[in-house]
Amino acid sequence: MLRMRFGSRFMSALLLAPLLVGTGASTASAAQIPIDHVVVLMQENRSFDSYFGNLHFRGQPHTLPEPPGAMNPDPTNPNGPPIHAFAKTQYCEVADLNHSWNGTHQQINGGRMDGFTATNVDVNDPTGSRAMGSYDQSDLPYYYALYNTFAMGDRYFSSAPTQTFPNRLYLLAGTSFGHIRNDNFLPVTGEFSQRSVFDSLDEAGITWKVYAAQYPFAIAFLFSHVRETADFFKVFPISRYFQDAAAGTLPQVAFIDPIFVAPNNIENDEHPPANVQVGEKFTSQVIGALFASPNWSSSALFLTYDEHGGYYDHIAPPAAVMPDDIPPLLLPGDVPGAFDMYGPRVPAVVVSPYSRPHFVSHVVNDHTSILHFIENRFGLPTLTRRDAAANPMLEFFDFSHASFATPPSLPDAPVFAAQAAYCNTVPSNTLP
Repeated sequence: MLRMRFGSRFMSALLLAPLLVGTGASTASAAQIPIDHVVVLMQENRSFDSYFGNLHFRGQPHTLPEPPGAMNPDPTNPNGPPIHAFAKTQYCEVADLNHSWNGTHQQINGGRMDGFTATNVDVNDPTGSRAMGSYDQSDLPYYYALYNTFAMGDRYFSSAPTQTFPNRLYLLAGTSFGHIRNDNFLPVTGEFSQRSVFDSLDEAGITWKVYAAQYPFAIAFLFSHVRETADFFKVFPISRYFQDAAAGTLPQVAFIDPIFVAPNNIENDEHPPANVQVGEKFTSQVIGALFASPNWSSSALFLTYDEHGGYYDHIAPPAAVMPDDIPPLLLPGDVPGAFDMYGPRVPAVVVSPYSRPHFVSHVVNDHTSILHFIENRFGLPTLTRRDAAANPMLEFFDFSHASFATPPSLPDAPVFAAQAAYCNTVPSNTLP
């Protein structure tokens, strides 16, 4: 196989509810964690409420529901009837949504969470109403079953109130090195000489791979350590993941990247306007391969989303530890700010034999929590103040008992023909 080469505060009482953490779970040392294979699949651009605001009423009452009457103002008639949250009837959008630094700050609006419609006005959606839509188990049956089965979080936030690449950098390096937009990435105009998890893994002799369905945004020419060493040859096509899983030869740490830019029924990263069911199908295939793998008994897969994608969420992001002393690289007209606040909530679930069954964590986590789990498990140093302070998500596990020693049966992830046909009629994504 050829290797790929690529130089609210709503229901606040619930937030204080017991976390149901087993004895010693939050303080487990590396030697006490029976996880030898960590797999990270980060999808794109979905808020918690847009996918799982209804999960509270669909089998998981411990999750925070989207509040009744959730609304945003109608930007075409600010003093008139508001735009309420609603159930989507189409699986592709008429246009992408605003998830920039400026747009996200306007959406959060000091914690009011009322700027989503105004920032998403489009010629094909003059009121920005698509930001208020959500899906249910009839639309995403595999995801609803997955999140009803394994341990999930309803206080997992994106790392920064902005778009794709800065948030993915937090996963890999605990900081975005000041970046607030998708700059310095495409086309390649530079690379990062700063340390990342790849440096730490190599120095500790921990095996790792990136499996890319298209091109590897997990590294995407970002880190000179990867581009200028033999690590450049640890990037493989997604077919190699399925081979390694089947053979029981997964590395100790793996990052999986989906198809980021393609026609709506091919792109499988769930970035609007792409077909959400196509992304769900891809995720089900990745997890199904892990279920069938000889490595399953010692694996943990973290599934989350890089950021909210411009979709409504009702919980105001809390304060965050600033990762370093690098200020945001603001341009004239940018909203002033610092890396001292998380971005909106995104879905997160941990799939493992040791995942707590039907469990919901209300602990604040973000992408650096996954990074800290990897660091904790493999005895790696932390990279920044953010990942050093991050909760390592140990409450998602019960390492004393493998509740899913035999993987559960989950429903198929369908792709409805009528929805796919509609998705062919709207423009496709062009950028992450």
